[in-house]
Amino acid sequence: MAREFSRTDRVAQQIHKEVASILQNEYKHRVGQLPLITVSDVEVSRDLAHAKIFVTIYENDEAEGKAQVKQLVEYKGFIRSILAKRVRMRSVPDLHFFQDTSITEGMRISNLVSETVAQDKARSQDRDEEQE
Repeated sequence: MAREFSRTDRVAQQIHKEVASILQNEYKHRVGQLPLITVSDVEVSRDLAHAKIFVTIYENDEAEGKAQVKQLVEYKGFIRSILAKRVRMRSVPDLHFFQDTSITEGMRISNLVSETVAQDKARSQDRDEEQE
């Protein structure tokens, strides 16, 4: 019987869980007050040497979000050392942090669609009133 998940998928899932916990607990205590940061996805290379960690930062200012990702990159050694204590692996993957803007971009597109629909309704009502 074939496995449902590959080893890289299982490792990525475990890293996702642990890094989210680390960011919520240890990282915030070390760095101080931060905006809400969530881990949206983790991709692990086939040789388990590298892990791409995609984080969503709920901040209105885009420059502030980039600064938070830069700070995560600076503290990746600290995060990796805690991860090594929690995960039983021969070698812990090197962590690479990237900002995931898909949620904020989706919200922006949804707002544009809602505005366009509202404008179309207003135009059709104006046309109906003119024809009467």
